[in-house]
Amino acid sequence: MNALLALEDGRIFSCRSFTGPGEVGGEVVFNTSMTGYQEILTDPSYRGQMVTMTYPLIGNYGVSREDVESSRIQASALIVREYQDDYSNWRADMSLADYLKAQGVMGIDELDTRALTLHLRNKGAMRGIISTEVASPEALVEKAKSLPSMEGCDLASSVTTEKAYRLVNNTPVYINEALDQGAFACRGEKKAVVAFDFGIKFNIIRLLEAAGCEVIVVPASTPAEIVKSMNPDGIFLSNGPGDPEPVVYVVETVKGLLGYKPIFGICLGHQILSIALGGKTYKLKFGHRGGNQPVQNLATSKVEITSQNHGFAADMESLSAADVEVSHINLNDRTVEGLRHRRYPVLSVQYHPEASPGPNDAQYLFEEFVSMMENFTA
Repeated sequence: MNALLALEDGRIFSCRSFTGPGEVGGEVVFNTSMTGYQEILTDPSYRGQMVTMTYPLIGNYGVSREDVESSRIQASALIVREYQDDYSNWRADMSLADYLKAQGVMGIDELDTRALTLHLRNKGAMRGIISTEVASPEALVEKAKSLPSMEGCDLASSVTTEKAYRLVNNTPVYINEALDQGAFACRGEKKAVVAFDFGIKFNIIRLLEAAGCEVIVVPASTPAEIVKSMNPDGIFLSNGPGDPEPVVYVVETVKGLLGYKPIFGICLGHQILSIALGGKTYKLKFGHRGGNQPVQNLATSKVEITSQNHGFAADMESLSAADVEVSHINLNDRTVEGLRHRRYPVLSVQYHPEASPGPNDAQYLFEEFVSMMENFTA
């Protein structure tokens, strides 16, 4: 079915919908990963975005129910060069098209993704509309211009859990009892971690558990007093979508937890932590999205190949060098990829160590977090 992609700057791309009729809008971004389209689609950090895959052939290994990062597709649409409906994978449960259609998400192909990626690389990520019901290209451009911007919008509140839960077999099991010390009654020898959900990926929870943690995921709006009543060994700040600046309620919570117990932040959690420490953030031109971002650990000089998905970054110049140090930098554009506090037990990274692009370059961070909890004294 013929369709059009219209960008807010007036650029038009012809394409085909392989999921049926419809119209959808969002911020158009690109991801340079060769595989992992299902994990990308279900990553809550993509809420409100239409994802362009730069790898040309997508769909050839289908979809497996085990390979999800949240309970549903989070991206607004999937944009590919060539969709392959005839998949081959012994683990697959269904085709990518059927997976998208079952959740009402549009997929388009027969689009020049090289040209689109180059345009976004030069002009920056921008709002767009995909439609199979085209009155006129000009009308679609005007619709794209009217879409809300990603800046100044709290998207974390739209993806966070409503109730606290534990993850069991890729399924949230909600906790009915009050969030107090009883929530960790079966702690045993494990380290108890309260994980704030700003759009947390399931594999983060799995790797925290593999490192010896018992994890309870709580809503983004959970106040510091409730967390302290749970008496955890550590606090985790998750990844999530959009602009960190509007998430002021979480920043205030994190400020109230600094120095209380060790804190580990990833992606949006890293940005929120930098704001809580007195810093600022800014929007990148086209963001970092893909599984091939080189990051240098400044303590060891080693380079990690990382997976990333973010459109905002921490501004190191706004942070006090006497209190905060840069632990990791991006070797492509020298942006901040990790922070450590000089007094508080705090670490954070902008990239996704749980995505295993190296494949194990960054998993030491989970072990470092556990070590911080083991060595912490109030």
